[in-house]
Amino acid sequence: MSTTTEGVPLRIAVPNKGSLSLSATEILRECGYRQRDDSKQLTLTDIENGVEFFYLRPRDIALYVGEGTLDIGITGRDLLLDSGAKAEELLALGFGRSRFRFAGPIGRFTAVEQLQGARIATSYTGVVGAFLAERGIEATVTRLDGAVESSIALGVADVVADVVETGSTLRQAGLETFGEPILESEAVLVTRPGHRADGSEIFRRRLQGVLMARSYVMMDYDIEDAHVDAAVALTPGIESPTVLPLHKEGWVAVRAMVPRAGAQRLMDELWGLGARGILTTDIHACRL
Repeated sequence: MSTTTEGVPLRIAVPNKGSLSLSATEILRECGYRQRDDSKQLTLTDIENGVEFFYLRPRDIALYVGEGTLDIGITGRDLLLDSGAKAEELLALGFGRSRFRFAGPIGRFTAVEQLQGARIATSYTGVVGAFLAERGIEATVTRLDGAVESSIALGVADVVADVVETGSTLRQAGLETFGEPILESEAVLVTRPGHRADGSEIFRRRLQGVLMARSYVMMDYDIEDAHVDAAVALTPGIESPTVLPLHKEGWVAVRAMVPRAGAQRLMDELWGLGARGILTTDIHACRL
C-alpha cells in the first residue's frame, strides 16, 4: 500500500465552480481547513493541517486522482463513473444530489427495453453506456454538452438522458421521463484503489465528523427517576446517554445525541413521559 513521503502535504482536488464547489468549500471550512477567498485562485496550501488544495473542473477530478497526480478529491458520483478513471468512491458526502433519467416524446416510450436501436443524446456517455450494457440494450449514444432537450426536436436523437430535478424543463420541450432511474448521484470523496496517502484517514474522519454533526443534535432534558427507562428507550444515544442526578430529589438530567430528523416529535414524546427542560443544541463536529 503506497503512501506519500513524510512531510509532503496531502494533495486534495476540489471542484472549482458550480454548486459542488460552494458546498465542498463549506464542508471543508467546517472541517477546520483553510479555503480560498478568490475564485481565481487555483491552489491553496494549509500548512497547519498539512494539506494542499487544487481547484479543478469537477469533471477532471476523478482522472487526476485515478492517475495518482493527486491523492484524494471531491466530485460527483456521476462524474466519477462517467470518467472511466481508475478511482473509487470512498465516502458519500450528502450534497449535490441529482437523479439521471431517460426522457422521450410524451406517450412514445414507457420502458428502457424500448431503447433497443434508439439514438440517445446525453452529456454522460459513460454512465448511459454502462447502464445499457448491463441490460443488453444496443443503442447509439451521442455526447452533447449543455442542454440536450432540443436534440429530439432537431432530429439528432430519439431519447435524451439527463439530470432531472422537477421535470419542468423536459415538459417545456414536450418530453417526459420513463423507466427506472439511470443513476442516483451526489458528491463523493474519491481516491485511487489501494492508495492511502499520509493524512487521508484524518481528512476522511473530519468529513465524517461534520456529516454526523449535521445529521444529529444534542438533546438534554430532566425527568423523574421512575420514567428514566422509558425516556432512555426513546433517546439511546450513540453509545449510551449520560444520566446524572439533579439536586431535586427523584429527578435526573439526561443528555444524548439524537437524529435531527424527528427531533421535534421526540421532544413531544418526552414531554408526554413527564420530561421537562427539554433542549436541543447543534453539533458542529464530532468523532465517533
